[in-house]
Amino acid sequence: MRKFILAAVAAATLVPTFATAQSYGEVRRSDREVRQSQRELQQARRYGDRGDVREARRELREDRQERREDWRDYRRSHANVYRRPAYVGPRGYRYRPINVGHRFAPQYYGRNYWINDYQTYRLPRPGFGYQRWVRYGRDVVLVDTRNGRVAQVNNGFFY
Repeated sequence: MRKFILAAVAAATLVPTFATAQSYGEVRRSDREVRQSQRELQQARRYGDRGDVREARRELREDRQERREDWRDYRRSHANVYRRPAYVGPRGYRYRPINVGHRFAPQYYGRNYWINDYQTYRLPRPGFGYQRWVRYGRDVVLVDTRNGRVAQVNNGFFY
């Protein structure tokens, strides 16, 4: 009887964790909801009154928060994907937090630092031809390979 109760408690705690993992289709639907909310906000700014704009902002904020929570649940349930070997930077590498607009030296966004399977990590598709997702320490950075400028930063991405 005791084993049965322990098994039931273990199942009750594990099932919600596995149920929160999001499928690729659900991610696309969440992204679609955010884009729709952005369009509605633009429409409210153009044609609505202050109440309409306030309501559209609230909906957009809620959709973005839901998408973030879903991604965190996915990351938590697929933690092995986000555990990578230790980062070995180029010669003279020293980690410093960076922001959008930072300019990398070319050796920081060379081929051995590219993240080619961005879909696995649920990252958005980079711009065709000249943008790359690059690993920088525990962070993931979207770099414009023509000039080395950072377009987007995801801090603390890897464990």
